[in-house]
Amino acid sequence: MKEERRDEYQKALNAFGDAMKNFHQGKNDRAEEQLLTFLEKYPNERELADRARMYRKICQERIGKSRERMTLKTDEDYFYYSVYKINQGDLEGAGKLLEKARDMAPKDGRVYYLSAEVACLQGQTEDCLEYLKKAVHLDKVYGILAQNEADFQPLWDDKKFKLIIKLA
Repeated sequence: MKEERRDEYQKALNAFGDAMKNFHQGKNDRAEEQLLTFLEKYPNERELADRARMYRKICQERIGKSRERMTLKTDEDYFYYSVYKINQGDLEGAGKLLEKARDMAPKDGRVYYLSAEVACLQGQTEDCLEYLKKAVHLDKVYGILAQNEADFQPLWDDKKFKLIIKLA
């Protein structure tokens, strides 16, 4: 049974990945169509389905299908849209979205971890270290990830950074 579930998840992951390739290549019509098919076929893959809905709305906005602006409702919406903003190079916009996500989900370590990355990329060392400290406090895995994350490379020799990742 577990193997069937794993195979189904892998198929879902591949379908989502194919749609994202088209999204990143600017093939918004094709990506929107693939994301719709994905949502119909894999509605139980919650995390991927949440992302697919958000990226589908972005595609619709790009091709003019959506008359309404994307409405962000949950911390997940804010988190994934911030990832999109980061990928677009809008660190300031991503930071604002992550602030909302932190307000809505104050115990979600990944929100603090991503906030730390954004702060580091913006040269906001103190904010970065505070967010990273909170992320590690919530889940030690973020300290391990930070040791190998290229975005944190400017801080790898920082004493405070080293102390935070030692907590992991």
